[in-house]
Amino acid sequence: MRELVEDIAKALVDKPDEVVVNVTEDKGVTILKLTVADDDMGKVIGKQGRIAKAIRTVVRSVANKEKIKVTLEII
Repeated sequence: MRELVEDIAKALVDKPDEVVVNVTEDKGVTILKLTVADDDMGKVIGKQGRIAKAIRTVVRSVANKEKIKVTLEII
């Protein structure tokens, strides 16, 4: 899951070296925290959050297949 989010984010940004995904778990929910460079934040979020929503949809789809609960936070 971590690698999936990392690969998607690196493909979108200008500074792929600054993409970091931290994974934590809380009450049975896996929390993925995506951090990118300040300049690249808009590229990951997109207009009206469309790209962020699309990334979350892909992550949830994979999570459903693996029968786990996942939340993606973009910091």
